[in-house]
Amino acid sequence: MTVMADIEHPADSGPLTVQDLEGMPDDGRRYELIDGLLIVSPAPGRRHQKIVIRLARVLEDACPAECDVLVAPFAVHSGDKIELQPDVLVGLDEDFTDKDLPAPPVLAVEVLSPSTAMYDLNLKKAVYERLGTGSYWVIDPADPALTVFELDEEGHYQQVAKAAGDEVFDAELPFPVRIVPRDLLGRLG
Repeated sequence: MTVMADIEHPADSGPLTVQDLEGMPDDGRRYELIDGLLIVSPAPGRRHQKIVIRLARVLEDACPAECDVLVAPFAVHSGDKIELQPDVLVGLDEDFTDKDLPAPPVLAVEVLSPSTAMYDLNLKKAVYERLGTGSYWVIDPADPALTVFELDEEGHYQQVAKAAGDEVFDAELPFPVRIVPRDLLGRLG
């Protein structure tokens, strides 16, 4: 992950906006914006992508009609200074447009990479908490392990579960679904 200095928009022109992201190259990297700061992540590896695909399939199979499951790249917007692209997201069907989700997802999932782990576990988690995303899941592909955070009554994330390897996580939020971390690797497990 790289925090980019903005060459075309000098510091005195203010923070970047979501509209500025439209001019970014289509080069396989992920471009996200947090409070006007550009975050660039490298293209993910095979293990990462296998987990994303298999998790999306499990979620899609359990997803109720009022929700939808999508994978990156798909933008979650909040105002004109925040654009996130979670690896997997679940949102209310009524909240989606054809090109983005301008409302908090009900679930955002990040699969850790060496270059993004600190960002996913801290900054991105804090932004989703601030947006009011009910559930935030982080998957470590090395173990594999799933850590689940949910908003408490005060609107702060609390870790409510952790499952590693062959352990089972039976989610209730955003809808009932069973996740076994090792199964998300398929043949790579």
